[in-house]
Amino acid sequence: MNYQYESAANDFLELASEQRLGILLKLLEEKSKISAIAKEMEATVPEVYRNFDRLVKADLVMKDADGYYELTTYGKTICSLVPSLRFVSQNRKYFKNHDFGDLPQKFIQRIGALEKGQYVKGFVKVLEQWKEIYKNSDEYICNILSEVHYTVDLIEPIIGKVKKGVQLNSILSESAIIPKERKQILEKLRLKKLMETGRIERKMKRDVKVVLVLNEKEACVMFPTIDGEADMSEMFYSNDPLFHEWCIDYFKYCWDTSGVFQEAKLKE
Repeated sequence: MNYQYESAANDFLELASEQRLGILLKLLEEKSKISAIAKEMEATVPEVYRNFDRLVKADLVMKDADGYYELTTYGKTICSLVPSLRFVSQNRKYFKNHDFGDLPQKFIQRIGALEKGQYVKGFVKVLEQWKEIYKNSDEYICNILSEVHYTVDLIEPIIGKVKKGVQLNSILSESAIIPKERKQILEKLRLKKLMETGRIERKMKRDVKVVLVLNEKEACVMFPTIDGEADMSEMFYSNDPLFHEWCIDYFKYCWDTSGVFQEAKLKE
């Protein structure tokens, strides 16, 4: 057996204990003593001591000169991977029918940032949450969309915010299908004049698989089906700072790598 695999397998064995994993996560918050951890976990000191001993031998935990236990650099690194495992584990049913599409590896490696995302199912509920994000914006609105819903109740909150100074940046799929009444709605809301002010900017991506909607405080993300189709009927939403940071970073990445917006590519 390859030693590298053997070593990793042994480490997974150490994590295959709810108590040992709990100890690591508590030490991630602050260093502590065995008696304090045992009391917090409502476990016996001998039982917790045995698990501490295993973690020390695995080089995940070390004891300082004052008798406090803390994570080693290796232990901190292992703990940083736990949110990613927890996110996919908690949403394993969702990921039976979805994957990460064309998401770059650097964002998959940070997928644990989405751990506190609230799962929202149902097209109507998804659109309602979008509207709330639009209404709650004070600084900016960012979209990555595979298709655009030009219904008045969805567009008006956005335009109302733009008129008050909110910046709107959108990335649309080149294959996006738009409704026939789009031009009438845009003329009614005088969207062209707003675009001339620079408060509305648009770009195009050849194929949008991961859909994103966010403002400066909250965000939602939708992953594609395993067939590679964008899915806007299920999503993850949160106002958690780490969740939001992941989403805004992905938007910036897509904005920098997307092309110029071309009206002619949109199809009715």
